[in-house]
Amino acid sequence: MVQLVAGRLDGAARDRAQAVVNSGTGPGLVAAGVLALVLLPDWRTAWAAAGVVTLLVGAVVFLAAGRRAPDARSTPAAAQRSALQRPAVRRPALRAALPGRSWFGAQVVPVVVALLFGAGSAVVWTYGRSALVGAGVPSGLTVVAWIALGVGGASVAVTARWTSGLPAARLWLLTTTLAAVAVLTLGLLPHVVGAALVACALFGWGYTAATGALIAWTTEIDQGHAAAGTALLFVVLVAGQALGAAAAGVLVGPAGTATTFTAAAAVVAVAATTPLVVARRDLRPAAPTR
Repeated sequence: MVQLVAGRLDGAARDRAQAVVNSGTGPGLVAAGVLALVLLPDWRTAWAAAGVVTLLVGAVVFLAAGRRAPDARSTPAAAQRSALQRPAVRRPALRAALPGRSWFGAQVVPVVVALLFGAGSAVVWTYGRSALVGAGVPSGLTVVAWIALGVGGASVAVTARWTSGLPAARLWLLTTTLAAVAVLTLGLLPHVVGAALVACALFGWGYTAATGALIAWTTEIDQGHAAAGTALLFVVLVAGQALGAAAAGVLVGPAGTATTFTAAAAVVAVAATTPLVVARRDLRPAAPTR
């Protein structure tokens, strides 16, 4: 999707479109929550419906994307000439299309904070509803809380005109800080239904907008490899979620929900502030030479 948007729009319009596309999980969560309210406990039907919708949407995007216009390299004659070439002739062109070492070096800070953010945010996805149930919130209201999370994610499409004008690092600081506040609130006040609903909506916006900030960040580094950078950062984000979910599972039993969510919020806060620490270190004046 990043590649499709980047190939059709430029500048601020591209950034706004990326934010809108990335907010699509929000309406999906709302629809899933409504489906759960209607169908539960028949969860198999809900999963089947989600699978069918996913296939249909994937097919629509595939057909709507179209194909690239053919160039000289795609003509039958060019293909025949390419087939007659030795592999040694083709390998340099393949290597030239890949990002260089400097590109991977520039991605180090985004990779680290994506991993941390994934680890810290995992507690909401894994134990958010359990925290509400454990605090005595009725089952129906816990589903409503998940719908509120989706509404928060969907609202990124509304705020995209404003957020797309922010530098990626500043947007990252804003969104992840709000996500940390939401994680902490959900862990400490799950029994206060109003606070929990607000925290879920805030987390939905912060999480979705933060992933959009990752897209903007890697695009600022190298627009030509924005899709590759997004894939890298999102894979790292999901890896962080796997690690965070495992760590939360180990901690929640002996330490309790409040402590586990507080620790997760601290990890998200570290992810939020790490770019600032790195930037300040890089801006320090060099020591005078004798």
